[in-house]
Amino acid sequence: MFMQIAIGAIGIGVVLMVGYLVIAQVKNALPTSGLSAAAQTGINAAETTVYAGFALIAVGIIVLAAFGLISIFR
Repeated sequence: MFMQIAIGAIGIGVVLMVGYLVIAQVKNALPTSGLSAAAQTGINAAETTVYAGFALIAVGIIVLAAFGLISIFR
C-alpha cells in the first residue's frame, strides 16, 4: 500500500513540475512592457498554486516515510 501511495505522489510531483515549467516558459515568453495586470495576476496565482502543490507533496512524502518507519519497527 505504501508503494502505491509513493508512486501516486511521484506522479503528482511530475505533473506539478511540468506545470511549473509551462508557467515559467509562458511568463518568459510574454513581453513585460505590454503585460496587463490581469495576466500578471493570473500567472502569479498559478505559480502560487504550483508551490502549494509542491508543499503538499513534501508533506505527503514525510507522512508516508513516517508510516513506513512505524510499520517497519512494529
